[in-house]
Amino acid sequence: MTTTTRRDFLKQSLIVAAGASLPWTWARAAGANDTIRVGVIGFGGRGREHINALRKIEGVKIVALCEVDANTLAKGVAEFEKRGEKVKAYKDPRKLLEDKEIDAVTTATPNHWHALLTVWACQAGKDIYVEKPASHCIWEGRQAVKAAAKYNRIVQVGSQSRSSQGIRQAVEFIRKGGLGKIKVARGLCYKRRKSIGELIGEQQIPEGIDYNLWSGPAQLVPPHRNGKFGPVHYDWHWIWLYGNGDLGNQGVHQVDIGRWFLGEKTLAPQVLCIGGRLGYNDAGETPNTQIMMLDYEKAPLIFEVRGLASKADSEEMDKYWPVKFTPPPKKAEPKKSEKAPADMRSVRGGRSAGDPRSSIGVIIHCENGFVSIPSYTQADIFDNDGKEIPEYKGKFKGADDHFANFIKAVRSRKTSDLNAPILEGHLSAGLCHQGNIAYRVGKKTSADEIRDQVKSNAVVSEAFGRMCEHLAANGVDLAKTPATISAWLKFDPKKEQFVDNAAANALVKDKYRAPFVVPDKV
Repeated sequence: MTTTTRRDFLKQSLIVAAGASLPWTWARAAGANDTIRVGVIGFGGRGREHINALRKIEGVKIVALCEVDANTLAKGVAEFEKRGEKVKAYKDPRKLLEDKEIDAVTTATPNHWHALLTVWACQAGKDIYVEKPASHCIWEGRQAVKAAAKYNRIVQVGSQSRSSQGIRQAVEFIRKGGLGKIKVARGLCYKRRKSIGELIGEQQIPEGIDYNLWSGPAQLVPPHRNGKFGPVHYDWHWIWLYGNGDLGNQGVHQVDIGRWFLGEKTLAPQVLCIGGRLGYNDAGETPNTQIMMLDYEKAPLIFEVRGLASKADSEEMDKYWPVKFTPPPKKAEPKKSEKAPADMRSVRGGRSAGDPRSSIGVIIHCENGFVSIPSYTQADIFDNDGKEIPEYKGKFKGADDHFANFIKAVRSRKTSDLNAPILEGHLSAGLCHQGNIAYRVGKKTSADEIRDQVKSNAVVSEAFGRMCEHLAANGVDLAKTPATISAWLKFDPKKEQFVDNAAANALVKDKYRAPFVVPDKV
């Protein structure tokens, strides 16, 4: 393995890979009984789940794999060959999209590639399943929506909660007034995120990774970190150039569910954000502690991010519940050879029948009770005392296969068959971008000044109070490391621009690097 010098690195940035002209041709229209031939772009992590899911669907054949990491690509091809299945191998997604034998693609690349691949796939006449978030910035999400419409393509976003029959039934129940009016939609992402290590100078690109292609639309900047996943992989989530923090990583799922219950079909007219990267100093840029308030007229949508544990010297995460909760008696831990108790629910957030609280989930606060959504498939109904309403117990559960829903729409050619079309993905990602933009144009302020600024908003004030208690339990002194707060930023949902705020609008659209440019006209 050799060290990449700055001169070599800059030379690499000038190289334009073959195929940059993108001579797109339309793919065939697959009939109801035809085999759908799929290419998977990016499978170092979540993309492996794409492969596993697609291989289970009748009438679907994975015919191509694409990875900028040569080692991952070779392993993926070898796994197919062991099963007697042949796949083409591509390093450059443009070459894969030129392949006339591919009908559809799925992609689980880093966030900064999502919208561009969506636009390119549509232009190439291919349907696409794109992972969440649907975009890396607000502007490009709308471009993806335009491309899907112009080229009549089927575009599904990986917001799998939209394929949950249980959550869908709960949404319909609430919209029909089952618990009265919605007062607040609340999303939670209390998910442990440790330091990714300090900035340590320009790092060597691991052998086998085409860093020019990996960077794609982003500016070509050498990595300056080297954490658990190396200098390139995964920790990009916490770097603005590629990721969107946990708000755009995990949180976009919960934000999507909250907006679904509210029935909102635009971005929010006003947003406020509080937060910071607190508790450690590292190479990460995105906040690990965050409160976003989206001020819709019907009801607000608030979202909370916590990356620190419930307290110092603990790995347990905080859990939220809207009413007083008395923990049940602790049960003895089962031995590894024993099965888990029958009453344990295998859901995100660690919820069990005896403890309904959640670390990752959604709470829809209504006049006459609330809905708790602790997973991608489940919704439970409670009264205002926190007692589960018997007639609805067990009713709101179950889910369909999100990939199968995509294939169904590919065959029918009906966007209406999609559970998570690109427009829904754009709006939910856009809300996360609104919150992150507010944070990025905010200012570091003392805790007392923040309390004073939000005291007129009971929902934000209460959330900030709990946030301060959480930080104090982790030894974070806001007097020494103050949090950031934005003003209330007004937003025009029709223009998808902030009102009279040049600094915020400068972050609505990314700065792209040729030839990896999301086009102004799709």
